[in-house]
Amino acid sequence: MLALWTGILWLTACGALCGQTSKHDWGRFTRTDTLRGMLSPQRACFDVHHYNLHLRIDVEKQTISGSNAVYFRVVEPFVNFQLDLFDNLKVEKIVHRGKAVSFEREGHAIFIQLDKSLAPGSYDSVRVYYSGKPRTAPNPPWDGGFVWSKDERGRPWIGVACEGTGASLWWPLKDHPSDEPDSMTAAFETPENLVCVSNGRKISEKKLGDGFVHTVWKTSAPINSYNVTVNIADYAHFSDTLNGEKGVLTLDYYVLSQNLGKAQKHFGQVKPMMRCFEKHFGPYPFYEDGYKLVETPYWGMEHQSCVAYGNNYKNDAVFNFDFIIIHETGHEWFGNSVSADDHGELWIHEAFTTYAEAVYLECRYDYPTAVNYLRRQKERIQYLEPIQGPRNVNFNAFSTSDMYMKGTWMLHTLRSVVDDDTKWFRVLRKFCTEFYRKTVRSQTVVEWFSKELTGKTDGLTAFFDLYLNAVHPPTFEYGWETTDDGPALKYRWAEPGFDMPLDVYVREGVKIRIFPTSEVQTLIDARFSVKSFRADEDSFLVKVKDKW
Repeated sequence: MLALWTGILWLTACGALCGQTSKHDWGRFTRTDTLRGMLSPQRACFDVHHYNLHLRIDVEKQTISGSNAVYFRVVEPFVNFQLDLFDNLKVEKIVHRGKAVSFEREGHAIFIQLDKSLAPGSYDSVRVYYSGKPRTAPNPPWDGGFVWSKDERGRPWIGVACEGTGASLWWPLKDHPSDEPDSMTAAFETPENLVCVSNGRKISEKKLGDGFVHTVWKTSAPINSYNVTVNIADYAHFSDTLNGEKGVLTLDYYVLSQNLGKAQKHFGQVKPMMRCFEKHFGPYPFYEDGYKLVETPYWGMEHQSCVAYGNNYKNDAVFNFDFIIIHETGHEWFGNSVSADDHGELWIHEAFTTYAEAVYLECRYDYPTAVNYLRRQKERIQYLEPIQGPRNVNFNAFSTSDMYMKGTWMLHTLRSVVDDDTKWFRVLRKFCTEFYRKTVRSQTVVEWFSKELTGKTDGLTAFFDLYLNAVHPPTFEYGWETTDDGPALKYRWAEPGFDMPLDVYVREGVKIRIFPTSEVQTLIDARFSVKSFRADEDSFLVKVKDKW
């Protein structure tokens, strides 16, 4: 998801090196947050391998009705299990093996009671029939739901965005990020005078004779539930192909019919972006489902193989690129392929993807241009919350820019620590390929990068603990002493137990690397100019304090 500069503070936790406390009241978490956020026994007992959603969307009434079949493998024996659906939507019935079964609802959770226990290793399914008026998005895409809009010609223009809020605001499922189905079929009945676009490939389309058309889309790859979407509008379609690392990748574009000409020109940015991302992050993760860019009535969203675009064909005035195209497509690698397994760890999606914007500019121009862009991102760090959130609760983490901007600067700083671009980009690409289409948690990411970059699984623990769990970056404290051999630099990190190399300018144009720890060190260098001394804050996210 794209960044949000303002909003209410989001609930989070603080790590060992935090040094500051969150402004949130942990008591604000409710049982509903836990029911949707925790992988409880009633959810861990089964593993979803396919969803089959069938939905009629009444544009005039702004209602939906239909069913979703949940196909799963039994992990542990169970009779009672949990699915999720917002409580403003009515569950008509739930069918298991051709027979309606009983269920209870608590908040947005549905507890289903089967007639007998299911055996581990077996495969089974239930179908949930439901209807109602789905949540309208108050502030899409950050505060999600349906977007019932009209284009400039007065024709209906509908979309859905639900990251943070959850896919269960519009269809019943196991709404937890750790469990992605291996594939999904989504069939929609929509007005026949409009075009319906969803994730994956279009399988079939048939007029129903009642003013509606039945369109079936299928994703053949695992998919985050929040990435499932539907778009309905008077779309024009054009296409292209890219000869990519895994063969021919189809590129499809769905735009409002009146914008066809400008879109054909503007979306020329896609192919060079794809080449850059494949070079640094590995092959596009979803060749079998293709790539689509779909114009939406909200700013943007990383809907897998169906990327939402709503930036009105605007390029950045300074860097001459469309941020929404680059950012939301970057999520195909970070978020859609490499996926966080818990709501509290969405920095894995957003930090890497925001950093991908700078990588793209480095591909297109050069490293100094990327650094200039990073400087602008740094200005948007709010230092309000840690970027690592709490596990096991469902909450909306998209109310500050810190997860994005501080996250990208954490990675830029790590690249500077490594001080070997060949190694850095090799490891970054390996990360994408090694965790290709997998869910992952922060601890795994930290240990993996530590091992790859230092040879030890705990080699970067202190680095990540501070940048992920503290509100502020590390503070470099320094001062000067007068000696017979010239000025002596005293320096340390203010945070106990922290160590990280840092590049400093000892005089204008002369840069050296020092290795501060939390213990005071002294360095004498004949090249020192007290007046010109400064830390390289274009390469490291640090606070600098003249202490002595």
